[in-house]
Amino acid sequence: MSDKLHLTFAAGDYETVKALKDGTVKAEGIELTMLTDMDSSSRHWRMIRNMEFDVAELSGSSYLMAKDRGLPLTAIPVFLHRRFRHGFIFINTAAGIKTPKDLEGKRVGLKTWQATAILYLRGLLAEEYGVDLSTIHWVTELEEEIGFDVPKGYTIEHGGGDVSDMLVKGELDAVIHPDILKPILNGDDRVARLFPDYRAEEEAYFKRTGIFPIMHVTAIRDDILAECPWVATNIARACEAAKWAAYRRVSNPRVVPLAWFMDEWERQKEMMGPDPWENGLGETNRKNLETLIRFSHSQGMISKAHPIEFFFRDVMLESRGRGEWV
Repeated sequence: MSDKLHLTFAAGDYETVKALKDGTVKAEGIELTMLTDMDSSSRHWRMIRNMEFDVAELSGSSYLMAKDRGLPLTAIPVFLHRRFRHGFIFINTAAGIKTPKDLEGKRVGLKTWQATAILYLRGLLAEEYGVDLSTIHWVTELEEEIGFDVPKGYTIEHGGGDVSDMLVKGELDAVIHPDILKPILNGDDRVARLFPDYRAEEEAYFKRTGIFPIMHVTAIRDDILAECPWVATNIARACEAAKWAAYRRVSNPRVVPLAWFMDEWERQKEMMGPDPWENGLGETNRKNLETLIRFSHSQGMISKAHPIEFFFRDVMLESRGRGEWV
């Protein structure tokens, strides 16, 4: 019988956790059971509402709210999901919206108010494009993971229905969503993106700020950290090693079924460096996290802009084979 600590780790089924899932990479002193079959919303809900897992990939926005409200969770600086988000603002083509400022005074649908992608996009609209968020009538589709009071000055209509359908019908002027809407995938000409060349917007944002937006964090139950504080570092180091194993694996062009994958791979490295999914609390990630914290506070979701150390336990990372894939 193993004398290792047995822990469950709920995360997305990503290439960057493959080595943890198949056992190629192990966390020292820990026997991990990887749970990767559930969707993100279910995973976040089950961890925040019921503490069902020992370690979990969590919505960054919901985690900030949970920690601010005293839930017994602490994040380590391991970021399994990042995504640029300019391409996730959708408009009804008959609504007369040509620029971000045209969203003012409109009805805008959201999957939920607190989803990280949506929090981040509201912050970008306000800070980068000068949109007055308080002028918008917000309509949410789903119940929030964490209850909250409507921020002062905002109008939020909860449970408005399927926001994708409402956008097509013209009942909403725009929708901000973590996923690409079906009307876009189906080529419905009643719906379009606010930024047609969203990649250009995203690349310009990265070149200007250095931010590749963090969407999810990795949280550990506080009772585990109280009893075994070394778990934080050992989980983080295992995740780091698994990430670099993924980099090495996909650097083989035969692995990814895309004709020009290596061209995109080289373009990404040229612009973003060899490790866009950087973990730890270095300067780049601090700026990224401080932006998310600022957005959360300015939009009334956390009580104050706590320092990063309030939310994250720092760890000493050890990269296994860093750079070998380049």
